[in-house]
Amino acid sequence: MDDRFNTIAGWTLFGGIVALGLSTLSAHYFLADKHERPEKMGYAIAGVEPEGGAAGPAAVEPIANRLAKADVAKGEAIFAKCKACHTIDQGAANGIGPNLWGVVGDARAEGRGGYAFSDSLKSKAGKWDFASLDEWLTNPKKFADGTKMSFAGLSDPMDRANVILYLNSKGSNLPLPAPEAVPAAGAAGTASGAGGAATPVAMVGDPAKGEKVFAKCMACHTIEQGGANGIGPNLYGVAGDAIAEGRGGYAFSDALKAHKGVWDQATLDQWLSGPAKFAQGTKMTFAGLTSAQDRADVIAYLNSKGGKLSLGAAPAPAPAK
Repeated sequence: MDDRFNTIAGWTLFGGIVALGLSTLSAHYFLADKHERPEKMGYAIAGVEPEGGAAGPAAVEPIANRLAKADVAKGEAIFAKCKACHTIDQGAANGIGPNLWGVVGDARAEGRGGYAFSDSLKSKAGKWDFASLDEWLTNPKKFADGTKMSFAGLSDPMDRANVILYLNSKGSNLPLPAPEAVPAAGAAGTASGAGGAATPVAMVGDPAKGEKVFAKCMACHTIEQGGANGIGPNLYGVAGDAIAEGRGGYAFSDALKAHKGVWDQATLDQWLSGPAKFAQGTKMTFAGLTSAQDRADVIAYLNSKGGKLSLGAAPAPAPAK
């Protein structure tokens, strides 16, 4: 009986030693006793991206470009999660965080009804412009290490743009920055692609520059609200409007009437490239704008005059075949 007990006890002790040894080895192999993420994961974790991703971090559009297509209503919906700490209406009291009425363009960590800001945020001199708000909302603790703000941040760039646009609508109403010209996805400037053709660059329009280009169009068109038709129709609110309809009863050509749909960004770009090519038989004698940037600028200007479009990058011209 004693021999059988000793045998069982011996095997149990041996099994414990083996288990302890395997545990130690696995800890060393997977760095289980470290706080940093292992260089080599022991197994895949569902929903967790490998650090850096397969192709590195995705490029983020400039904040000016995102603001141009942001939505105040979406920003208000996202801001709902901020209301646990912040008020935003004029004259409202501070909460866990400061009241945010008129915060866009205001000095950082100053005023706000005497709110006690952290020293780390006080050390960040300057104003809450669009770029710094975008950086702050990405990761408050990274922006100001030691901030009282416990919110982790918004990882979605468009969520941040929507919130910033909403904040701007609450007591600031600063003019939005002009969008920047950025390379199209997968493009590298005007470098040749795999087929040897130049890679097109997507253009983002500047309304101020578009107004200057549009000056040559004023020989035939008016653009102010309520303006009379001239040789061509009045163009107030044309961006996003139906093609060859309305415009105070202007007599459009049959060639243009044959084009159904609305003057969206792509259609306006195609029309401005060559009206006669877009609608053979049009009354429009203007040859068109050969510069993609000029077209993007004019479209942005048209949209600023009562337009209904949410502009992103203008469609890039197709490579020559």
